[in-house]
Amino acid sequence: MALVIPLDELRSSPTASLFEGSRHAEGVEISCFVVDTTPGRGPLLHTHPYPEVFVVLEGEATFTVGDEEVVVTGGNVAIAPGETPHKFINSGDGPLKMVNIHQSGEVVQTDLEG
Repeated sequence: MALVIPLDELRSSPTASLFEGSRHAEGVEISCFVVDTTPGRGPLLHTHPYPEVFVVLEGEATFTVGDEEVVVTGGNVAIAPGETPHKFINSGDGPLKMVNIHQSGEVVQTDLEG
């Protein structure tokens, strides 16, 4: 039987919904944020013990990954390696819509700023 969860029920902040497999679906070892944010917004510098995959659907994001800064637009995928400090900001003029995939049934994050 398919499990369907409305994004509004997964809302974790004004700009994102969080699905954690270990909490929301038995046997699912993946998590993801569904992001819809306005210009100038994004998380502070942080790390995960696993890679994070960013599927940018719409808009423009400037990613800082380690010592590198890269601008990624809708229709592209960016990857931050595990244990690498990273963050992003909506650097476009409109909404940034993306899905951030975590290779873990729960989000494991160490904040480095803030």
